[in-house]
Amino acid sequence: MKLSLGPLQYFWPREQTLAFYRACTGWAVDIVYLGETVCSKRRELRTGDWLALAEELAGAGKEVVLSSLALIEAESELGVVRRLAENGRFLLEANDLSAVQICRERGLAFVAGPTLNVYNHRTLILLVEDGLRRWVPGVEQGKALLQEMRAAMAAEQRSMPELELLAWGRLPLAFSARCFTARALDVPKDQCGFRCIEHPDGLPLSTRDGQPFLTINGIQIQGMEIVDMAPERDEMAACGADILRIYPQAEEMADIIDHFQRMLRSPLPPPRLGARNGYWDGKPGKASLATPVL
Repeated sequence: MKLSLGPLQYFWPREQTLAFYRACTGWAVDIVYLGETVCSKRRELRTGDWLALAEELAGAGKEVVLSSLALIEAESELGVVRRLAENGRFLLEANDLSAVQICRERGLAFVAGPTLNVYNHRTLILLVEDGLRRWVPGVEQGKALLQEMRAAMAAEQRSMPELELLAWGRLPLAFSARCFTARALDVPKDQCGFRCIEHPDGLPLSTRDGQPFLTINGIQIQGMEIVDMAPERDEMAACGADILRIYPQAEEMADIIDHFQRMLRSPLPPPRLGARNGYWDGKPGKASLATPVL
């Protein structure tokens, strides 16, 4: 299995972002996803900056994929997707069906991101016919669904596309046209002051009685816990996983990637450093309140 560094979900200052990806050139990941997937107002890096980073990382031997927004609401946002799709070199991760349409019209291959709703093999076949090369299932799609999908594809004499599974990070649960961060801080969405930049790993949300519950990240809601799927290595391999996705976080990325490199080399899966993903076993996603040690 290969390792990928998923798209940056949080809003970081420009220099922090550039430094992060400069460090990435020395990390043992095979694939790097670049681009804004959450909020189009996050413009510390513009499209040209992401494309320049893509060239730099490709020069360091990484496979680069450009990621699109998960929720496209304006013509200006479609224009950015068109520019990304037409870059002429790198695959696009389509996180919205409008991005799929743009790729289909141009005859371009694409990665189906986790926010596309793919819950059966017929949908997957349609997307493959449109140009899907790699599929990243949603976080709630566990091993039972993946095994059913693989069996259904085989029954129709179809091959599964490359399969990429989330292996590390907070579970991206939901998106909304409203901004949760702006609401939590009691500011209008259109005058938010880009307050997300103050929370490099999201804004923790607790229940009324003070129990950790979720993480607010602009228009995105994430799980509170950082999930570690390394102990499920063999189960993911049995489901046909080709790539394991590690989501960026503000600290300790080199150690996290080393954790997964050891996992790939070891005859036995490593101890869990984060929380369990309950969805993988068909249970509630919030399977434990284990605190990551990294």
